[in-house]
Amino acid sequence: MPGRSAVPEVIWARPERAGRGPRPAYSRADIAAAAVRIADAEGLDAVSMRHVAAALGCGTMSLYNYVPRKEDLYELMFDAVSGEHDLPEPSGDWRADMLRVARDTRALMYRHPWVPRLMSPVYGFSPNALRFLEHCLACLDPLDVSYGTRMELVAMLNGVVTTYVANELASAERTRSLPWSEEQENAVRIGYLGSQVASGAYPRLAAAFMEDSGPIDLEAVFERALERVLDAFDPRV
Repeated sequence: MPGRSAVPEVIWARPERAGRGPRPAYSRADIAAAAVRIADAEGLDAVSMRHVAAALGCGTMSLYNYVPRKEDLYELMFDAVSGEHDLPEPSGDWRADMLRVARDTRALMYRHPWVPRLMSPVYGFSPNALRFLEHCLACLDPLDVSYGTRMELVAMLNGVVTTYVANELASAERTRSLPWSEEQENAVRIGYLGSQVASGAYPRLAAAFMEDSGPIDLEAVFERALERVLDAFDPRV
């Protein structure tokens, strides 16, 4: 396979250009931007070396000189969007700062719906991803726990955000593919669920529905999920 190395390598450890010779026609930023545009418009599965090369106006084999593997292309993309994180000076209130980070991450994932699929430690150590992680740890300076525990907190909070957004996006995608309205779909499913609960076979579910106070506020559920993760690490709670 073109560009496949005989040993593992990290693209960030590889010089972007040789010390001598002509200036490369494209930078990594150019390549990442082209790939991100494709993923935003058509989804992650549409990102291929051929497609990106066409967007740049170069041959596919030429692109391998810049990006040896598709995994490297994904890493460039992840780093590019990681640079969109808002990283203000920490306020001194670690909970407020981490809630801000979580909301910012959710907004980023909505701008780039393919990002949840790349949320992996494999792509977590690019330059912009490291700056983001360092910012998170700086926000947690007031929290009197070990750095290992702080890293766990960041990982758990990111996990909640990623899972929540992935579910939201999947639900929205499914709704768009239906030949009827979301309201019609929900009405049918709620009717079926009501008949099952009324059968007496699920007394605990029936009790839960009796406590129901109305439509679920999904934004409030998201905020409570974040708060509960932070509660688990807060010595005051």
